[in-house]
Amino acid sequence: MAPSALADIYPIPARHYSKAITIQASVLHGPRDLRLETRSISDPAPNELQIAIKATGLCGSDVSYYNKFRNGDLQAVQPLSLGHESAGVVVAIGEAVTGFVIGERVALEVGVPCDSCRSCQRGRYNLCPSMRFRSSAKSVPHFQGTLQERVNHPAKWCHKIPAHVTLESAALLEPLSVAIHATRRASIEQGDTAIIFGAGTVGLLVAAMAKISGATTVVIADVDSGRVNYALSNGFAHKGYIVTPRRHLNDTSERLAAAKEISRDIVQIASLNEIDFEGADVTFDCTGKEICMQAGLYSTRPGGKLVMVGMGTPIQTLPMSAAHLKEVDIIGIFRYANTYATGIKILSAGALPSLDNMVTHRFKGLGAAKDAFELAGKTVDKDGKLVLKVLIEY
Repeated sequence: MAPSALADIYPIPARHYSKAITIQASVLHGPRDLRLETRSISDPAPNELQIAIKATGLCGSDVSYYNKFRNGDLQAVQPLSLGHESAGVVVAIGEAVTGFVIGERVALEVGVPCDSCRSCQRGRYNLCPSMRFRSSAKSVPHFQGTLQERVNHPAKWCHKIPAHVTLESAALLEPLSVAIHATRRASIEQGDTAIIFGAGTVGLLVAAMAKISGATTVVIADVDSGRVNYALSNGFAHKGYIVTPRRHLNDTSERLAAAKEISRDIVQIASLNEIDFEGADVTFDCTGKEICMQAGLYSTRPGGKLVMVGMGTPIQTLPMSAAHLKEVDIIGIFRYANTYATGIKILSAGALPSLDNMVTHRFKGLGAAKDAFELAGKTVDKDGKLVLKVLIEY
């Protein structure tokens, strides 16, 4: 039956029958099986905007899906477009949306909660059990990611960006939001000492947010000397520590002994020769690695906080007596909530080191996505240059 005949039977606005347009999408079908495909996209729903995606950064979860078709316990069960660190331009507006115009630049907050559960009602929508998050396999059918030329997205979760903020920086509002959420949960006070394990994108941004939140000594640790040096030379942290990888640790006692050794070294650096220094006021683990969590507990002062930012090893052996006897609070972090407005203000004010400079490698077009993913899983490129943030422009 023709659309006009259907419209005579069902009182649905004619705009719902407008012809869909075709777009290109990068689609993962299995481990390392990335394909460029044609999809169709309809007009945005009444409360949606249609966004032409212009920049998407690749993060660790994207790389995990690319390599294994899974991320931790989440197994993809159908083709999935990756990408969730994104910004773009409004190209169509749903009929119920106000406050946006065609051509405006926006950053996408890609998690869409239900807005009605207990967590949502309390403002902690990142914990919504019905959350649909682009590029995650948690919900089925999967909520497709932003490695597509266009997406329809709820206007509520599209955030306008100032003219002087680049689309690249706007795409990095997503990992910046993780850092904002983590430092809020840590309740950093002026004069605090903070230790950060992991100098990837999130670790660097956590370090920077700890500084502007009032920490006067920020120490960042990583096994990669290039990342630690980058953090120091670009003002993300005050001090750095290069962790020597520990190999062939056969049992728990050996692993804990290695963690204590790392802790002693990094606490010495953090102390700045302060008399009676007892450890960091707050320690952030941005790696998810067991040895870093262990060293983090040992490095935190009595009454301090250990913040779990990185999601890595799902089951870990931790020296809980180090938390009990020192009353160290262990705080979990899962994504973010109510952070984008703050992040945009921080970017607009220039309060952080340049996020544009964090993008060490850029790829043009969705057809280059496979090469981008191959590089994003490395720490240096073929020329020995540091790989930090890989971004696709299209």
